[in-house]
Formats: sequence, structure tokens, C-alpha cells
Amino acid sequence: MGMGILLRLLVAGGLAADAVVHWRFAPDMAPGPHTPSDTIPGDDLFYGQAIAAAVAAVLVLVWARKWTFAIAFVVAASAAGAVLLYYSVDFGRIGPIPRMYDPSWYSDKTISLAGELVAALAALAGFFTVRRPERSEEPAPASVQR
Repeated sequence: MGMGILLRLLVAGGLAADAVVHWRFAPDMAPGPHTPSDTIPGDDLFYGQAIAAAVAAVLVLVWARKWTFAIAFVVAASAAGAVLLYYSVDFGRIGPIPRMYDPSWYSDKTISLAGELVAALAALAGFFTVRRPERSEEPAPASVQR
């Protein structure tokens, strides 16, 4: 198995773990009755992360390009940063983002973080090692004049 395929599989696998965990936990993040109306619902944020991770995984699997690895890196690294930050610091509500502080740690959080870190590192490696597809050496056909 080539390094390019391995990196693509690591990115996709890590993002798949992230997507599954976020999708499963989204219903638990639904806003309560006292949540301000101008707040983005937490379940929407979790569903959005799951969808972003799934789309980024498919993009890297289908097109191994710098831009797809960059998207995968941003999706994975931002999710890993968020889980660590919201585990450590209680920011409260930030603008339309609800309070997401969760000082507890559990196996699904570990799975999600591990997937995000693996995906981020593999995407970074893929970004710096992916090569442009080589173009054909044949000259372009001359245009036909009428």
C-alpha cells in the first residue's frame, strides 16, 4: 500500500470516527427551554460537525489534492481544538454559540479526539506530500479554422 493511500485512509477513518460520535451525541445537545432564541442550537452544531467531517472524508478519498487535505485538516483540527478547549475552559456563551463546557471525560470523547488528531496529522502530511497529477505529454490539438 502506498503512502498516499495510507494517508487518505487515515484521514477518512479519523473523520469517520469524529462524524459518528458527533451524530450520536447531537440529540443530547438540543437546547433547553431556557436557551435564548438567538443561540445556535447545540444539536445543530453537532450535526454540522458530523456532516462536515463526513464530506471532508469523502473529498479526500475521491480527490487527493492539496485543497481536500487542507479542508480535512481544518475540519479535524478545529474539532480537536474545540473538544480540548471546552473540556478545560468554561467560556459560557460566546455570541450565538451556546455554552459548550463539558469537564467530564468518557470513551466516546476519547474516540472522537483520537480520530480528529489522527485525521489532522495525516491531512497535514498529505497536504505537504501530495503531488499534482501529471499532465499528458501530448501537445494539445491545433484549433480547426473555418
